[in-house]
Amino acid sequence: MQDVASALGPLFLLILLGALLGWARQPGGDFWPSMERLIYFLLFPAMLVATLASADVSQVPVARLALALLGTLTLFAGLLWGLRRYLGLEAAAFTSVFQGALRFNTYVGVAGAAALHGHAGATVAAVAVALMVPVINVLCVTSFIAAGTLGSSSLARSFAALSRNPLILACLIGIGLNLSGIGLPGWSGEAVALLGRAALPLGLVAVGVALRPAALMRLDRGVWAANLVKLVLVPATVLVLALLLDLDPVSRDVALLFAALPTATSAYILARQLGGDAELMAALITGQTLLAMGTLPLWLRLVT
Repeated sequence: MQDVASALGPLFLLILLGALLGWARQPGGDFWPSMERLIYFLLFPAMLVATLASADVSQVPVARLALALLGTLTLFAGLLWGLRRYLGLEAAAFTSVFQGALRFNTYVGVAGAAALHGHAGATVAAVAVALMVPVINVLCVTSFIAAGTLGSSSLARSFAALSRNPLILACLIGIGLNLSGIGLPGWSGEAVALLGRAALPLGLVAVGVALRPAALMRLDRGVWAANLVKLVLVPATVLVLALLLDLDPVSRDVALLFAALPTATSAYILARQLGGDAELMAALITGQTLLAMGTLPLWLRLVT
């Protein structure tokens, strides 16, 4: 537990620092919204491009990793829809539960993988992001469509935004540079890598800033259902699949890490834009982030 705690502890401290800065409203104005856009549209994509363009992907069991992660995602997406009537949630609330149960915080995942296993962990994490981000975005947008919370104009904008998602585009660029053998030539490699190094610490602080402690007062059926799936059932399923598929220790640990992550802070924006229950989403983001500080090390301790 000490090794896991030593690796993840600094990440959680940065999140708590962000929560303190958010509570103190420092820096003021639109600093943090602007910083979040910079991280999302430039710094984090740069990190993905730099990692994937130079990664030895042949060392990553991509097919088995995809089976463990994407198989679990599609399984629980189907189960949630099958249980929708029994949950008794309105359409808007259900879409937030769906996001809360399936989406993952990319910043914490990549930072945690690098902290646990260095460059090898970061490489597997980048592959996991490339596999999961497109699928999970399609699943979540589809959930809004199926629940009927958005109109045709919003539908068109949603798919247009999906095609311009900076993380998806960064993964495609990085993989293309890798497979073509071009890589990042000359000074561009170090320049892009330098940009990417700023993404994780700033991203973790931004996660803390986005937390809404007041939302923790909401403890209804939707909160319990999403937290149970996200923090217990999804990581348990991925762990079983990882062991059955005989993933190597690094791939197994990263797969379990990504499965046990709290939901993404960006889910709140999606809930507001597409007709979800934004307050429920805020409760899930805040509660899961705080709970994961305890559950995430416990899951990883099972395989170390």
